[in-house]
Amino acid sequence: MALGLAALRVLLGGFFALTGAAKLSEQISAPVSQQMVFGYQPDPMSYQEAVGWLELLAGLLLVLGPPMLQEISNLLLTVLMMGAIFTLASLKESPNTYIPAIICLGLLLLLDICQL
Repeated sequence: MALGLAALRVLLGGFFALTGAAKLSEQISAPVSQQMVFGYQPDPMSYQEAVGWLELLAGLLLVLGPPMLQEISNLLLTVLMMGAIFTLASLKESPNTYIPAIICLGLLLLLDICQL
C-alpha cells in the first residue's frame, strides 16, 4: 500500500510540475477569457504565470519534499483543482473540459485520505 501511495504521489507531483512548467514556457499562450470571476478580471498572462509557478513548486514538493511539505502541497493542489473546476463551471465550458481536473482532484483526495 505504501509503495502504491508513493507511486501515486510521484506521478501526481510529476504531472503538476510538468503542467506548471508548460504554463511558464513561451510556447503556450494564456487563455483568452473575457469573463470575470467574483467581479475581478485578472490579466491572463499573470494568472497563467502564477498558476504555473504554484503547480510547478507544489508538484516538486509533492515528489521531493518532507512529509509535512507533501501534505501542504497536496492541500494547495487540491484547492487549485477545485478552483479550476469552479472556473470552468463559471465560464460555462463543456463538461468534457472538467474531466482532467476532476480526475486530478479525485487522485489528490485519495492520496490525502490514504495518508491519514
